[in-house]
Amino acid sequence: MADAVVETEFPRGIGKVATRELASHGCTTYAHLTKVSAKELLAIHGVGPKSLRILGEELTARGLSFAD
Repeated sequence: MADAVVETEFPRGIGKVATRELASHGCTTYAHLTKVSAKELLAIHGVGPKSLRILGEELTARGLSFAD
């Protein structure tokens, strides 16, 4: 069975596992990421420091940030 393609706003650079796991936790848009903290995201399997850095940069570029 092939991996299902998950549709999110996130860049491919965060990795397939991170994208899939974020989506499984209900995070598919940058707006969703503003409702969770960086610490909570790091606790998700497949979401590591690199993914978090990339997502943080994308949020900043949009005038957004992770929750405190």
